[in-house]
Amino acid sequence: MLLTGTFVRTVDDKLRVAIPKRLRDGLVREGKPELYVTPGIDGSLAIYSPGTLEELARKLAESSPTKKEVRGFSRLFYARAEQVEIDVQGRVRIPRILADLAGLKKEAVLLGVHDHVEIWDRDRWEGYLTEHAQRYDEIAEQAFQPPNTP
Repeated sequence: MLLTGTFVRTVDDKLRVAIPKRLRDGLVREGKPELYVTPGIDGSLAIYSPGTLEELARKLAESSPTKKEVRGFSRLFYARAEQVEIDVQGRVRIPRILADLAGLKKEAVLLGVHDHVEIWDRDRWEGYLTEHAQRYDEIAEQAFQPPNTP
């Protein structure tokens, strides 16, 4: 299922965030309530289903393990990735170390991004939008160029 959309949610005192049903349904394909919260990119966090995280791991394993960036990413990513469960109210508890990493405060923005969900602190997300939204056409042009094209 393709994950899309933007949702603003409250972060409670126990660092729980409600995942919208549409995103939950896309993440929980195997029928298990377990997900993985990981460091994301640009100051966000990412939520992956076990299957999607395994696919990411497979792609990373195809890279050279002797490459400095592969080793560094693997250490920083997997050491901080945490398995979480969706509770009966559709919430996940964000581990403190990851909440601090993303600067999560009282409001979070959840984004459906193809095969995973990103979690942003609302202020950080709004700053990202302010900085990048005006360059949408330029970013799109670069994103759709074939690999190794300047």
